[in-house]
Amino acid sequence: MSPPVIQTEAGREGWEAIVSDPASAVISSDFDGVLSPLVEDPALSRPVEGALDALARLARSVNQVAIVTGRPALVATELSGVSGHPGLGNLVVLGHYGLERWDAATGMVTSEPVPPGVTTARDRLPGLLREAGVPDAFVEDKDSSLAVHTRRLDDPVGAFELLRAPLAALAEETSLRLEPGNLVLELRPPGIDKGVALRGLIESTGARSILYAGDDLGDLAAYRAVQAERETGLRAVLLATRSSNAAELIEAADVVVDDPSGVVTVLTALSDAISAR
Repeated sequence: MSPPVIQTEAGREGWEAIVSDPASAVISSDFDGVLSPLVEDPALSRPVEGALDALARLARSVNQVAIVTGRPALVATELSGVSGHPGLGNLVVLGHYGLERWDAATGMVTSEPVPPGVTTARDRLPGLLREAGVPDAFVEDKDSSLAVHTRRLDDPVGAFELLRAPLAALAEETSLRLEPGNLVLELRPPGIDKGVALRGLIESTGARSILYAGDDLGDLAAYRAVQAERETGLRAVLLATRSSNAAELIEAADVVVDDPSGVVTVLTALSDAISAR
């Protein structure tokens, strides 16, 4: 399989670094919109065909394979099916933006304490949604964060905009952070994001190169962390899908694909290149 179109010199350097020294490389990815197509009901997310096989093939050569997600670690593990897939024995799932870590090697989850503001926000959300005139917005309770989805509503964009201000006020009152995504507004503890999670992964593995794949505004923190690490010598490939049409993410990417099937194509090309070296 031919290599993908890499739009930047930094991306080409990152690709070559992974191929030439895979033992010091980390392959990391968001789940929804990257390994799994976006669906209206988050509970129905499943990996696109070939995604786990592509990760497993890379896992034979690289230092670490990881899924970095806003979902609880065990939920992402169950939906992705990684725990039952041969060849992914060294995979980790960084859930809740890094507050939780699931290790395939042990099957155990380790986690940090959840700030009390999340409980307060959880109690106040139903009344806030009623007062805002959007009582049917779907609230995804992630234990350590709360995501309000408008995708299922008749006017998802209008509802999204209607909820911005009251949710921002709630975030301020509960010492949380409001993070917008693709028709989702998430109340999240401060100091927790995919960038922090990815930096911890780079540090713990001693990675000298990394590929990170994302699709949404929540992945911008991971992109920025990688870009900062590039300044100190890390080689990297930033891969984006168009699943969420996140223009800022797409513009910052080294490689852009249309959907999760395109991610599988890129991962397969990378493993082919490693095998051929």
